[in-house]
Amino acid sequence: MILAFRLADIIQVPFGYLLSWLYQLTNNYGWALIIFAIVLKFILLPATAKGKKSTMKMSRLTPKLQALQKKYAGDQQKLNEATQALYREEGVSMGGGCLWSLVPLLILLPLYAVVRQPITYMFHESAETAAEIVNVIKTAMPEAFGKNEYYDQMIAVPLIPQFAEQLKGVVSNPATLEGLNFGFLGMDLGAIPTFNVFKWEVWSWANIGLFLLPVLSAGGQVVSMLISRRMNNSLVTDEKGLQDNETAKNSQSNQTGKTMMYMMPLMSLWIGFTVPGALSLYWLIQGLVSTAMDVYLTKKYRTIYDAEDAARLAKAMEEEAIEAEKERLRAERRAANPDGITTNTSKKKLQQQQQREQEAAKAAAAREYAAKKGIVVEEEEKPSVMSGIPSRPYCKGRNYDPNRYASENTEE
Repeated sequence: MILAFRLADIIQVPFGYLLSWLYQLTNNYGWALIIFAIVLKFILLPATAKGKKSTMKMSRLTPKLQALQKKYAGDQQKLNEATQALYREEGVSMGGGCLWSLVPLLILLPLYAVVRQPITYMFHESAETAAEIVNVIKTAMPEAFGKNEYYDQMIAVPLIPQFAEQLKGVVSNPATLEGLNFGFLGMDLGAIPTFNVFKWEVWSWANIGLFLLPVLSAGGQVVSMLISRRMNNSLVTDEKGLQDNETAKNSQSNQTGKTMMYMMPLMSLWIGFTVPGALSLYWLIQGLVSTAMDVYLTKKYRTIYDAEDAARLAKAMEEEAIEAEKERLRAERRAANPDGITTNTSKKKLQQQQQREQEAAKAAAAREYAAKKGIVVEEEEKPSVMSGIPSRPYCKGRNYDPNRYASENTEE
């Protein structure tokens, strides 16, 4: 536990100083929290970019992965081997991609403590001092606190100036007695939103604004997931480089995304009505910045994939043009020879036919010359062949004689 605490402090303490400095700059916790969320996302941009690039590569492999799943549907071991081989061939590292996606989470999760424990991390009071400050205020104003003690510091810190005299001997940092200004656009970010804002006796912008913060935060998550899923699906293309909506729709990541798109916003909405409004504002700004960065990174990296798709499409169109020309020629040949009668056009047969035609032409010329001179030319008797086919004298034909090579010394 001590090691875990120290590791968390490596992240929490510096960012606590950052949030404190931003508060001193703006003198308003709401604006300081907004700037803090934006700065934090930009600090994490390199890791986010690497994770996004890996996710896009995985989306591109969806058609090939589905083909492997169909091919090795009954053999999980071969499927795993083929999948790993595909990853190596495409240069995709599952471990590396997951790691870069987890880095922002490993930093963001500890930072919630910075937001929900301002006395500890912004005023740098010890945990014991912070607990004593909360206890003094909670004893005097129990109605201001909710059932969840996890966020007591956020509720207590704007009330500290009212109990400055009682807390002088408790705090170690005089600035702590000034507390924090949680007023933001007419809302108290230290208050917990409620559902009964539509009652006339509580009808005010302060309550309505707090009510809207968790609603907008959850709605922003839905919009962010819709945009992210649509952009990732647009990366899935077939072998021709054309967008393959059907494959993208049936992919495992898309099915998981559908479930998360409903579960995560609902959880965020429920949590938003159990914690101070400052956290909902923090989640809302982070969600908006994340969506903008996701759109930017997708457009940046997809230029590479668009070039690949254009090359594949050009190759596919060229192959289709060649095949269309071949089909046109075949159609012309079919039209010229509707009966499908073909002649032997082998090189050897053509040479033999040309030789016979030349010999026949020479013989005809010789006969014509002899006739002019009055010479009588006796025609040579052509030897008979077994098959009746001059070019194939020994094949089995109508003149085939099975006893041709029989021994002549047969006994009578």
